[in-house]
Amino acid sequence: MEKQPSVLERDVTYSCGSCGYPLNLTSSNRNTSKIGSQYCKAIKKGMISFLAIDESRFTQIEELKCSPYFVTKNLWGFFRPRTKLLCRQCGMYIGHGYEDGAVFSGSDSSDSGSGSGVPACRKYNVKIRALQPSDETCGPFLT
Repeated sequence: MEKQPSVLERDVTYSCGSCGYPLNLTSSNRNTSKIGSQYCKAIKKGMISFLAIDESRFTQIEELKCSPYFVTKNLWGFFRPRTKLLCRQCGMYIGHGYEDGAVFSGSDSSDSGSGSGVPACRKYNVKIRALQPSDETCGPFLT
């Protein structure tokens, strides 16, 4: 007998919470590396983090966020470039994307803790209320 995956093990695909447009966001792409105090703070703010998204499903607007942040252990910045993500169909604000790590071309990435010289990775913060599970992923749960 084949074991059915539990509700927590299934991969959930999300759509826009306003119009139902499929955003191709999957729970397997969620950033769970910081589960702990930082993760709980983000959930309380109503945001979840993804490592990858299908950028063709969003209208993207480049902007600068004006607030201090640490680039590396010894370097900080004031204006952080980020990308606002809007639903391509209805224009609802879904979240934003940003570079996690050094954003200046001349900065030394060895202070970032990795020591491997790997360029900064892109992360996406998405509002929980802006999402809804797609119909094909929530159907088996209701039966």
